[in-house]
Amino acid sequence: MDQITLGDVTITRIREYYGPVDMSPDTFFPQSPKEAWEDNSAWLTPHFLDAGTNVVHSAIQTWLLRSEGKNILVDTGVGNHKERPYAPVWSHLDTDFLGQLARAGVEPEDVDIVINTHLHVDHVGWNTCLDGRQWVPTFPNASYLIPKEDFDFWNPENGHEPVLGRGNQNVFEDSVAPVHRAGLTLLWENSHRIDAALRLDAAPGHTPGSSVLTLASGTDRAVFVGDLLHSPVQILEPDANSCFCEDPARARATRRTVLGRAADSNALVIPAHLGGHSAAEVMREGGKFAIKGWAPFTPLTPYTGRS
Repeated sequence: MDQITLGDVTITRIREYYGPVDMSPDTFFPQSPKEAWEDNSAWLTPHFLDAGTNVVHSAIQTWLLRSEGKNILVDTGVGNHKERPYAPVWSHLDTDFLGQLARAGVEPEDVDIVINTHLHVDHVGWNTCLDGRQWVPTFPNASYLIPKEDFDFWNPENGHEPVLGRGNQNVFEDSVAPVHRAGLTLLWENSHRIDAALRLDAAPGHTPGSSVLTLASGTDRAVFVGDLLHSPVQILEPDANSCFCEDPARARATRRTVLGRAADSNALVIPAHLGGHSAAEVMREGGKFAIKGWAPFTPLTPYTGRS
């Protein structure tokens, strides 16, 4: 199953990539205790870790929300044919992403809102597609909701030096600037109400403008956390950042705050990159958190967009 309904909102998983990301746990999550991976290897393998190669597995997926008659995309993955010289895993993909979106009943012209939780390489790629030799908005009728802090931080004209180094090279130019030039962006700050069920809030740390999307409809709750979590190990060890966090202290504090709210409100936690069942309910366990249950999405099978 790739679709669930929470209250009046339908959530459909649109996959782009699932497989190895060429990093071991100690590289990807340098602060995570080795024991967290060893003690939980029975269920981390194979959805989140390849035990044979000790390489982390990750999913790139977009969440399609249908709410109040609108089609909303949460993050747009890597994209096809993008030149990513310092991120070879994401360079020159050729996936059937738009085909999967169409099979879910949505053509590019049908998308009303695109949400980029932040502006890393694997969250904005399908903002644009090639038209001849030009990058143009993939979703021409959509409003692209982009955190202003991230827009300013990743704009190369502003000269910031990110933790990613050159890993985000070309991303602003080919996946953000074209939709801004087309007049399709809404640069928001602090919080932004989308409709009665959906609200965006700043959740900085991973990047200066990282954000989360909260869903509250009827008695159901969910929070789309972007890259606050790359692995379920970060639920068990909430102080373990990924190696890509711009402000490590703030990222840890934000993760604890968001997980605490999710545990207290029984909200489904929906990260951008979890394989397996892709989302989980969490609960408090001492000063940390534990996984209470998984979402009913069918576990993903390997798909890398390359032959």
